Amino acid sequence: MQHYPQPITKLMDGFMKLPGIGPKTAARLAFFVLSMEEDDVLNFAKSLVDAKRKLNYCSVCGHITDQDPCRICEDKHRDQTAICVVQDPKDVIAMEKMREYSGLYHVLHGAISPMDGVGPEDINLTPLIQRLQDDTVQEVILATNPTIEGEATAMYISRLIKPSGIRITRIAHGLPVGGDLEYADEVTLSKALEGRREL
Repeated sequence: MQHYPQPITKLMDGFMKLPGIGPKTAARLAFFVLSMEEDDVLNFAKSLVDAKRKLNYCSVCGHITDQDPCRICEDKHRDQTAICVVQDPKDVIAMEKMREYSGLYHVLHGAISPMDGVGPEDINLTPLIQRLQDDTVQEVILATNPTIEGEATAMYISRLIKPSGIRITRIAHGLPVGGDLEYADEVTLSKALEGRREL
């Protein structure tokens, strides 16, 4: 990158800090920014700064928000008896797009992964246990990712909550709609078979 002027090199370095952006893509993005109108570049820069400064995590559920508590936690029309536990704020957005679930959420901001040095104390677990202290919540839906870490986290939370008598459910995993059996791996097929239901 020594062939580029310093401002372009710095811009490319900034883009390369983003996931999945290598030197070629960073150069393409940097030159695209140079071709943009100055007002558009300033608006883009402002939106980056605003996102960083004006967004934080809800003190109740841990979801990303521009107000505290977030709109979901504040909505009294939502089912207060169910909490869906997810790993990331993006998972809340994915669930909300379905328009099928009307309960509350709890975002863990990660998953238990001893290999990476992430234990139960490193994720947003204590506030979840505190939320379950009153008798309002009757069901905890574990919607962690279907990975080794996600499964380990779901099992850990399940064992932690079970003595309280609260119903614990796990979202089903298996074959996607439109998928072919021949292309599914063994774990996916096993989960699909495990989660079968009567018709």
